[in-house]
Amino acid sequence: LDLEWSSKVFELSDFLYVLHGLVGDMLCFSTIERNSIIGDNYRWPHTIPYVLDDSLEMNAKGVILKAFEQYRLKTCIDFKPWEGEKNYISVFKGSGCWSSVGNRQEGLQQLSIGANCDRIGTIQHEFLHALGFWHEQSRFDRDDYVSIMWDRIQPGKNHNFIKYDDTISDSLNVPYDYTSVMHYSQNAFRNGTEPTIVTNIPDFMDVIGQRMDFSDYDLQKLNRLYNCSSSLSFMDTCSFELENICGMIQSSDDNSDWQRLSQVPAGPNTDHTNMGECKDSGYFMHFNTSAGAEGSTAILESRILYPKRGFQCLQFYFYNSGHESDRLYVWVREYTSAHPNGTLRLIEEIKGSPASYWQLHHVSLNVTSKFRVVFQGVRGSGLSKGGLSIDDINLSETQCPHHVWHIRNFTHLLNTSPAGTAGRIYSPPFYSSKGYAFQVSLFVNGTANNPFNLAMYLYLISGANDDQLQWPCAWQQGTMTLLDQHPDIRQRMSNQRSITTDPLKLSDSSSNYFWDRPDKVGSVATFPNGTRFMRGPGIGTSTFLTHQRLRSRNFIKEDSVYILLTMEASVTLTEKPEMEVPNYCPDNPCENDGVCIIVDRVSVCRCPAGDNWWYMGEKCERRGSTHENTVIVVSSTIAVFVVMLIVTITTAVCLKKKYSQRKENTESLTLEVVSILPLSTNIYT
Repeated sequence: LDLEWSSKVFELSDFLYVLHGLVGDMLCFSTIERNSIIGDNYRWPHTIPYVLDDSLEMNAKGVILKAFEQYRLKTCIDFKPWEGEKNYISVFKGSGCWSSVGNRQEGLQQLSIGANCDRIGTIQHEFLHALGFWHEQSRFDRDDYVSIMWDRIQPGKNHNFIKYDDTISDSLNVPYDYTSVMHYSQNAFRNGTEPTIVTNIPDFMDVIGQRMDFSDYDLQKLNRLYNCSSSLSFMDTCSFELENICGMIQSSDDNSDWQRLSQVPAGPNTDHTNMGECKDSGYFMHFNTSAGAEGSTAILESRILYPKRGFQCLQFYFYNSGHESDRLYVWVREYTSAHPNGTLRLIEEIKGSPASYWQLHHVSLNVTSKFRVVFQGVRGSGLSKGGLSIDDINLSETQCPHHVWHIRNFTHLLNTSPAGTAGRIYSPPFYSSKGYAFQVSLFVNGTANNPFNLAMYLYLISGANDDQLQWPCAWQQGTMTLLDQHPDIRQRMSNQRSITTDPLKLSDSSSNYFWDRPDKVGSVATFPNGTRFMRGPGIGTSTFLTHQRLRSRNFIKEDSVYILLTMEASVTLTEKPEMEVPNYCPDNPCENDGVCIIVDRVSVCRCPAGDNWWYMGEKCERRGSTHENTVIVVSSTIAVFVVMLIVTITTAVCLKKKYSQRKENTESLTLEVVSILPLSTNIYT
């Protein structure tokens, strides 16, 4: 059994949930407000406070956090949990996917990620609206690039195709972008079967409307608008196209060198960056293990890097044309005040049989001080005809995927696999970070109902840890990413989907829990080696990626595709934040820019304050300041002093009078009592 995600929103992600005040997925305001979007007062700070509302689906929360990581990797925009800042974004599950355009300066600003909106490109799209961007086809010059077929648009939906002149919308001197994640698809709001948007260059008809990732121009515009000179979590990339080899250095602590080459007789025949398609380009670094003695080494070190987050992912392509005894070691050289010349720490040893193709590797680092990445090649004991090669290195402060499914000879599969189950292939078994066994299936030519697409599904399978695990499987998020193999990680437009296991979800055909033990709810399956196991029901999408988009990027390279897989539980999915999540106040009663939140179902104003001033009162209606408080304190002190003085004098007079009367009437008091009275009198005088 393979359950299907709803695909309408994924494919028509211009969405088309149209509410009052919405243009497509934008919450719009008056024309005056729209004209001022171009102003700096509608920009957010580079670090945007946010709240993930309890109404959000669990899967959506995880995908939102993944979208934030893409912003950090490719821009200088960051996100942080809200801690009382005046303006912040509250992400909730509303009717569809929509956002206001720009920072409305209204305190809580809503952004809706509704049902079936939990796709990373869709979330990037909505946050780009919040950051100040209109749809691409709303540009003032759009008629030069696309034609709007007004007679094909659903009745009452024409307003979704309005365009803004250049006094309202700034294109930031970036060309029109058919590949933008902000562009409508050709079938947006169509009434019938004919497209509503026709590109003036026909080749782009199937390009518009992508929701995979930011395009290059999307990033160029965002980085210009927010004056980003660098991105937050990106550290380095190198394809060795330039002779300076990205500032990497050859070590003096070895007896051989890495060489910058474009081909090696024993392989590789081409680099991985260009695959030999570009004349006079295409280089990689190679350590020759066919010469020299056993144990000969070559060391290549990166430039000095400065970490911020304490975790990194190193990704590179590796080609072994040497001997299986040859080794590649990945080290880090860490610099601290105690070791200013650096100390080496081994991270990973890469070994294996020679292969006639490039292979993708990920290495997780956890460096907190400045460091270099060190590649050490070591000649083994066997007879080598080639050596070790590396290319397309990327280093970022992100988490590495847990698993990689490498599918070779992919063009042959595309040309020969039928649509439907007969053309379905399964991944090897993998384990999640909690120990759950899982597997992924790929319909190379789509399902019977949706041919010419890649379809992908996730399954739990029986594994070695099943007796020790919690069942049904609770809140594990599986992410499947088809890698765009562009050499620069910042320019990749990979396609990914995530699924989160809901322990209360029931199977459609029975009363069993969907994510229960595979040996309870699954069916018998067999691995290629003949081993039998149980495979639970699967869930996924028949429209993971169209074949046209598959061929539009570097998804297929050296006739290989890579599917990156991660399945993990996240604290953010299973635990509520410590801070109480504010709800939306329909009418803001707060004065003087106070922020309204709901506490115990009652509207409460949080009043603004400065270094020496603040607002107070139920509606922030009264202003206080340090000067005023000083006057109040001095006045209060004087008043208290006067009152105490009056009380003291009155008490002294009364005691004196009482003492005189006692002396006249009681002459026979004991000496012991007489000796006490002066002490008592002295306390008050």
